Amino acid sequence: MKREDLNDMLWFLAVAEERSFTKAAAKLGTSQSTISHTIKKLEARLGLRLLTRTTRSVVPTEAGERLIRALAPRIEELETEIDQLMEIRDTPTGSVRITLSDHAQESVVWPKLRPLLRAYPDIKVELNSDNGFRNIVEEKFDAGVRLGESVDKDMIAVRIGPDWRLVAVASPDYLATRAIPKTPQELVGHVCINHRQARAGGLYAWEFEKDGREVRVRVDGQLTFNTSYAMIDAAVAGYGIAYVPESLVTSEIAAGRLVQILHDWCPLFPGYYLYYPSRRQNSPAFKIVVDALKA
Repeated sequence: MKREDLNDMLWFLAVAEERSFTKAAAKLGTSQSTISHTIKKLEARLGLRLLTRTTRSVVPTEAGERLIRALAPRIEELETEIDQLMEIRDTPTGSVRITLSDHAQESVVWPKLRPLLRAYPDIKVELNSDNGFRNIVEEKFDAGVRLGESVDKDMIAVRIGPDWRLVAVASPDYLATRAIPKTPQELVGHVCINHRQARAGGLYAWEFEKDGREVRVRVDGQLTFNTSYAMIDAAVAGYGIAYVPESLVTSEIAAGRLVQILHDWCPLFPGYYLYYPSRRQNSPAFKIVVDALKA
């Protein structure tokens, strides 16, 4: 095989994975027209149509799928060999992609990675903040961070954070004109700030527990967000009661901008875990990141 053919096939794999010439071009650092022209030349040399192009998507043909099945494992083997070669370097190098929630990123992962990145300047880390569940294998992530109860059984799971809890908070101005709720059920009569769960598309039913009794409450209000930070900002501004991670509102409570309610009803949740495929050949960079997060 000519070197030109191999390079063009790598570009074809990028387009097939991204299902888009635009995204593949951005990933490869070239223009959309250049990559489109390259794929057309490859198809002409092979005498086969590899991609079906529409206005909305790019889909591999049957011949394209066969080429992907032939190329992908070999490329992965080559990448593994290169990663192993990197182990002999004095300075570890490599890229690590992690999908995680905004709370996990700010409370656990980023604080631990800051000193690591200064110590290992050749290690690159991409943190993809997303409150939904992602298929880390299909989407080429090295790992994900989720609560222990949410990790699939076929994954290696490493605990990286302590148990934590959600707390109900509101601004002093909001509570000044309303009776402070004493039980979760009384939230039904209040204006609350909802949280939409990306994994299910529905609104989160607030979970409470006291003396072994579990209660779930579906609240209502004017605002719905899918991130904790927006909920906190709205609560400080007096738009209602929010149910958010305790660590994110400690300073707001201490400063008097928020008041915590229903203290004895807020339960602990299992801490965060880093998870990744059990069969993965991990690079030195990945191992260093895992060790830093475990610390």
